Amino acid sequence: MPIDWTGSGPQLLLQVDRNRPEPLRDQLERALREAIRAGRLAAGERLPSSRALSRDLGISRGLVTECYAQLQAEGYLVSRGGSATRVAATARPYPAALPPPTAIEPARIDFRPGVPDLSSFPREYWSGALRRACRDAPSELLGCLDPHGDPTLRDVLAAYLRRVRGAGTDPGHIVICAGYAQGLQLVLRSLAGQGVRVVAFEDPGDPEHRAIAAMLGLDVIAVPVDERGIDTDALAATDARAVVLTPAHQSPTGVVLAPDRRQALINWATTRTSTIVEDDYDAEFRYDREPVGALQGLAPDRVALLGSVSKSLAPALRLGWILSPPHLTPAVARYKQLADRGSPVLDQLALADLLKSGRYDRHLRHMRQRYAARRAALLEAIQRHAPSIELRGLAAGFHTVAQLPPDADERAIVAAARRRSVGLYGMSTYRMDQHPWPPQLVLGFGNLTTAAISDGIETVADLLEPRRVSRRPA
Repeated sequence: MPIDWTGSGPQLLLQVDRNRPEPLRDQLERALREAIRAGRLAAGERLPSSRALSRDLGISRGLVTECYAQLQAEGYLVSRGGSATRVAATARPYPAALPPPTAIEPARIDFRPGVPDLSSFPREYWSGALRRACRDAPSELLGCLDPHGDPTLRDVLAAYLRRVRGAGTDPGHIVICAGYAQGLQLVLRSLAGQGVRVVAFEDPGDPEHRAIAAMLGLDVIAVPVDERGIDTDALAATDARAVVLTPAHQSPTGVVLAPDRRQALINWATTRTSTIVEDDYDAEFRYDREPVGALQGLAPDRVALLGSVSKSLAPALRLGWILSPPHLTPAVARYKQLADRGSPVLDQLALADLLKSGRYDRHLRHMRQRYAARRAALLEAIQRHAPSIELRGLAAGFHTVAQLPPDADERAIVAAARRRSVGLYGMSTYRMDQHPWPPQLVLGFGNLTTAAISDGIETVADLLEPRRVSRRPA
């Protein structure tokens, strides 16, 4: 659908050359035809008024009027009395060289992991904080940005991370970034600049994070995860100089790194002069366990703590932070400057406002209650419709791992559920070798209502428990 530009003269890139022998009217007609055929002007899109276009091009208004009339006669433009001139609905651009990719029909009920409740974004809190930032920000803050991030936000974040995550923080070692993905890129690029060539990742783990390391030319090693977290003995047997992990709530298994392995990991980093990159994943949302402090608090000089508001507020804000070891901070800030010159300052000030005012904490308390209700709905739906399925990793976050029968075909179940318009996601996509055994599903419930959770599980119950009587077609 074309954008309905406001104002009398939406600007349009057209050129006429008075030094050419071709008449100006012919040049203008040809330029407009080409813009429509190339798709630069879409069907229904409004053109500038004849007065505005004649002013912009420095030609007579009568010439523009004649041009518009000619293109109306040819069927390129339409105009009605008292209305703007628009591109005709029958005007079609040249066919693209390649057809657009086929759109995948979205699932009616999507158990996609890692997606928070987007409908609960605190719009009033955020818009109010942005208004206050616009009103109160000194003018000099609107100039060149500090690649480390706004000092106000870094001070507030340092205090917040000390209070909530037990982190050892110095605002001077915090770099604000555009979410976790950019934070990981900046840290890995900085490590590569200091000679690191091999990075270990949890297996299973997020394939996109491994792809970031590979994109930077680093060698990626998979280290297995069991019910006590990453296998530190297996890590020690590698030649990795850095490891990326999620100790508070492992993604995707949901396990917590055991205390003895936390100590072993710190010892590994200290004796090898290596770096731990800690993804503070889902740390805000816990239900029936005590909070687990950040690993960074045990060894601030060896751990880079990465966090963001993607799960707590919304992914689209693209706001995150790196609490960097001192030896990495200058390089991380330098690469941030080269990447995008710094994150938007008004958004940073708005986040600082939410943190200082307590509205951020209030929002998190509200979301814990909502996610706890959805967690309970998922447990109830599984117990009612597929009672033999065990759910793991539910002590925190808003996803769980469903243990399927040993002989289940994970990929076939995912495909059959999609045909019923239910999105399911197999553990095999998180494994380094993508092996589908043991068969497991990673079920996200953050962005689903309790009614949708119950409906979705009922819809695929016979797929999860194939020995039960099927009530719905595959």
